[in-house]
Amino acid sequence: MFTGLVEEMGTVTAVTPGEAGARVTFRAPLVAEGLALGDSVAVDGACLTAVEVLPDGFAVEAVAETLRRTCLGDRSPGDRVNLERALPAGGRLGGHIVQGHVDATGTVSEAVAEGESVIMRVTAPPEVMRYVVEKGSITVDGVSLTVAGRDAEGFRIALIPHTMGATTLGPAALGRRVNLEVDLVAKYVEALAAPYLTSREDR
Repeated sequence: MFTGLVEEMGTVTAVTPGEAGARVTFRAPLVAEGLALGDSVAVDGACLTAVEVLPDGFAVEAVAETLRRTCLGDRSPGDRVNLERALPAGGRLGGHIVQGHVDATGTVSEAVAEGESVIMRVTAPPEVMRYVVEKGSITVDGVSLTVAGRDAEGFRIALIPHTMGATTLGPAALGRRVNLEVDLVAKYVEALAAPYLTSREDR
């Protein structure tokens, strides 16, 4: 699992399409340090397996399903991506529990400066919004963030200068598709409560 705390912004160096997906190579000296073949890395929030480890980066193979369900298929050589290695046993959970399983993609629809910070609005589909609550957690392109507000079609997040400097989120992301993963706890609560709610409706 991951925490949504980005370790490094990597750079896409190559995208090689294949019959069933694509091989994507990244330059990421920090993440490559200590990385082993088969290790998991969150790339913009999508959990992928390192199929090759290079001195200054690594490569992954993304199947067609991954390219359909995430923004990885939008990336080209030169693009920056948010990277995080899997949390080691006993590691500090500084963000929130992130699986690296992207629920859907959204679009950055607004980015408004508020002092040194930026309030960003992300338009999201109903299957994501049903789990979004104000002051709850959400992962946007692999970054653990707190929901500052929500409406029927999207939510707002507040980006401090550090987040904008250490990740790909910020005013430059306006109009871009982003990967979204809702809080895992919310999905479990819904699944556990569903039988009781259904039985009440049947009375």
